[in-house]
Amino acid sequence: EVQLQASGGGLVEAGGSLRLSCAVSGFSFDEIAIGWFRQAPGKEREGVACINNSDGKIYYADSMKGRATISRDNAKNTVYLQIESLKPEDTAVYYCARTEFNIPISKMTALAVDTYYEWGQGTQVTVSS
Repeated sequence: EVQLQASGGGLVEAGGSLRLSCAVSGFSFDEIAIGWFRQAPGKEREGVACINNSDGKIYYADSMKGRATISRDNAKNTVYLQIESLKPEDTAVYYCARTEFNIPISKMTALAVDTYYEWGQGTQVTVSS
């Protein structure tokens, strides 16, 4: 069974940090790309970061650059998203999703919702001011 399990969300004060985890199972971890997305109430889902396991390339949304770090643990089949200096506007449900890239891609493609075809259930991040 294919699964993506996001966890690590919670309530944090502005300026704090969180590490989100996306545990994947049911498919080959080495050949996939994992993206992190978020959706705030009343807003569209947006891409935050992506790591392409097949070539190691990483992409960040401009809004997260310098504050987010995406990484992977191959032994645990898990992708992490560390977010520093959290702001109230980071409050959202954070999702991880998978896709596969067989050709070079742009950052726009890497962070586009429509690029991904399998999604986890989401984890809530709430940042208090």
